Amino acid sequence: MAPAAPPSDAPTGDDRDDRDVRDVRDVREITATMNLALRIGEVLLSSGAGAGDVNAAMRNVAWACGVRGYTADVTFTELTMSQQSSPDEPALIQIRQVRYREVDYGDLTDVDHLIRDLVDGTIDRAEATTRLNRIISTGHGRPRWSVTGALGVMGGGVGLVLGGDLLVVVVAAAAAVLIDLMQRQLSRRRLPGFYQQVAGGLLATLIAVGVDATAADVSPSLVISTSIIMLLAGVNFLGAIQDALTGFPVTAGARILEAFLATTGVVAGVSGGLRVADVLGIDLGRLNPGAYSISQPPVMVAGGAVAAAAYAFAAYAPKRALAPIGAVAGLAIAVYVGAFDRGLGIAWSSALAALLIGLAAYPVGARWRIPSLVVVAAGITPFLPGLSIYRGLTLLATDSSSALLAMVTAAAIAIALSSGAILGEYVAQPIRREARRLENRLAGPRLVGPHRVTGLRRRRRSR
Repeated sequence: MAPAAPPSDAPTGDDRDDRDVRDVRDVREITATMNLALRIGEVLLSSGAGAGDVNAAMRNVAWACGVRGYTADVTFTELTMSQQSSPDEPALIQIRQVRYREVDYGDLTDVDHLIRDLVDGTIDRAEATTRLNRIISTGHGRPRWSVTGALGVMGGGVGLVLGGDLLVVVVAAAAAVLIDLMQRQLSRRRLPGFYQQVAGGLLATLIAVGVDATAADVSPSLVISTSIIMLLAGVNFLGAIQDALTGFPVTAGARILEAFLATTGVVAGVSGGLRVADVLGIDLGRLNPGAYSISQPPVMVAGGAVAAAAYAFAAYAPKRALAPIGAVAGLAIAVYVGAFDRGLGIAWSSALAALLIGLAAYPVGARWRIPSLVVVAAGITPFLPGLSIYRGLTLLATDSSSALLAMVTAAAIAIALSSGAILGEYVAQPIRREARRLENRLAGPRLVGPHRVTGLRRRRRSR
């Protein structure tokens, strides 16, 4: 009996081979796109971007490369991306761990431009991968000694904001330089960050002990407060609040834990330095943890502008952005001082200043071609809530009520800064969009060039 003939619509051997080759090709394309999205997300997350921004960037990369049916997930140490073409097919999953973290706003800016070009259709996935490889492999754009010097300038600027005189400013700058040099050596030996914080707090306190042993008339509490500025985890705490506000509680909890652990290391180091002072017989008197004073508004404005610009330089931000970042931070300090003098309180004053930073970050970032995150992160440097966290943790053993008040104050400042900056971003984007529409209406008919390019881009992609 002859075997039954296959149905007329059944695929032949050649058809099955072609389909298998096509499926393999599609899998490779999807895998390459997911890998590009995960590597971009790793650069953004390690440079301090919020989990919401990282998630959106990964999704934009996948969409621009033609991948559909994907999901992206972001945690503090892990990025996950999956794709499933149909419910009856297995999903493709890729996971990438993020362990190494060093803020580099130069790489962040380059990756931001890469994403924009990819979404606009200016480049394809292959060119985007080549550019990303070049960004990652070229290293930092500035010598390390210049970064150390910038951190010293930042310490001096924050010393001005905290009401220090010339001696306090010089000591704060020298402490920032010495602490950075020491932490660099410890980092090369792969010592965990907590112990680096302990060593930094110990060194800052010993510097204060050395200054007190001289004939200089200066408050040891103020010297310690200004010397540990660069160690305080205020920026991480702000990032945690931002993640919590944008719907990423797991990442927010991890960042809060990291911030408190880092600040606890500073407290342990300061406590060890005070014990050394007792052994040496040097009486520092009754210390006021996190002490600061309010200086003249012009001095605070200048100090805030210098501190923000110096931090941006130390974080490898493009040089073209330093002046506008300093201007935004100085204006925010002026708003803060004006609101605080009128009795609005430290939290509402910080919120108004952060709202101004958020409003200015979007147009400044667009004008100088940098991500808004660079303007916001550098602009809030003079408003670090880490000083209140340090004060609260230090007072836990001696005055629980004051410690609770300090911790509540730190949380209020962090929430005010984060929510104000995010609200400013939300408000600034539609304002800029409406301003462009008004400009188009007032410009009249265009006699040269297309009035809109959106249709052209869409047609180019379809071709």
